[in-house]
Amino acid sequence: MNAPVILGWARSAVIPVGGALGALAAHEIGAPVLRGLLARFGIPAGAVDAVVVGNALGAGGNPARMVALAAGLADRSAALSVDTQCCAGLDAVSIAAGLLASGGASVVVAGGVEAWSRAPIRQHRPRHAAERPVDYDRPAFAPDPERDPDLLHAAARQAALLSISRSRQDAFAAESHARALALRDRMMAQEIVPIGDATHDSYARPLTPARMARMPIAASAEAAPPDAIDRPDTAVSRLAIAPRADGAAFVVMATPQAAAALQLTPHFRWLGGASVGVAPEMPMLAAAEAASALLQRARLGVDALWGLELHEAFAVQALDFIQTLGIDPARLNRGGGGLGRGHPIGASGAISLVRLLSDMQCDAPPGAHGLAAIAGAGGVGAAGLVQRL
Repeated sequence: MNAPVILGWARSAVIPVGGALGALAAHEIGAPVLRGLLARFGIPAGAVDAVVVGNALGAGGNPARMVALAAGLADRSAALSVDTQCCAGLDAVSIAAGLLASGGASVVVAGGVEAWSRAPIRQHRPRHAAERPVDYDRPAFAPDPERDPDLLHAAARQAALLSISRSRQDAFAAESHARALALRDRMMAQEIVPIGDATHDSYARPLTPARMARMPIAASAEAAPPDAIDRPDTAVSRLAIAPRADGAAFVVMATPQAAAALQLTPHFRWLGGASVGVAPEMPMLAAAEAASALLQRARLGVDALWGLELHEAFAVQALDFIQTLGIDPARLNRGGGGLGRGHPIGASGAISLVRLLSDMQCDAPPGAHGLAAIAGAGGVGAAGLVQRL
């Protein structure tokens, strides 16, 4: 098979906004991770032909080029930046695979980086002298405002439509925290490149029932559906939302021929990626759509997967993903997900992939398959499929 292979992977710790990575620009987070990845797997920097980096909040420029140069890659290395919001880090890996398949490169670094703490202040420029600039937090993700809900409201609406109670959402989030805490030491050793004091994911914490009950409500459905009589409380609490965060993650991909020429060991085969769209009013459905499309293309059932990672920005999204695909919840996000880690938007999909690779490298048998998936604002989804060699 001539499918691209994965030679190495690494990520930073994921740190909530204002924490240990809060003073760093995107390239100052991404470059140490890239250097550490190359050193850890013995990959020569001079062999890298291109860097593909997802980034959602940089507001222009070319973050991929900044990361490549700050990491000490050759000036000749191509640099492509990707913005599909939450999906950007995983879409970057699919794009890198396309570069390799087309012959445009032999070795590519791909992933994502986000410095949410240092995101630019955004304003809409005045259209005439009498108009003032207008601050905004996020751009439009659909041209029709009626089809472009705030993501909190979209999560609350999804919970109401599917009768996913607050208690179920909070319980799922608490389990994500518990799994992240249980795996903390192993994550440090296997996948995290320390950056200063940022040596481990810092958000996860033990959650008692009393502490969970004190979590404030972040959103609830404004209007219940017509058949909502006797439905449970489906409000979305702060616990059931992944916090804003900073972080980066990358993989190194190559053609099998390049890996052999460099005498480097391929650890995984990239079997394909999927990028899909769904109705923008229901953006959280897109991860399941992407995963289903990719599995169908690969002619694999979900039961054939050894590992399954979903970046869940909201607990309701993960619960619907589990139900739609018919997954045993114990198989999803073995080391916790975004709820117990954080959400550095443009990097989150790549972080999920790195988590998957680390788990599979430790415990999965040769030939095992794994899938990572994520949904993004505007009704887009991405997924990637790998096989351990």
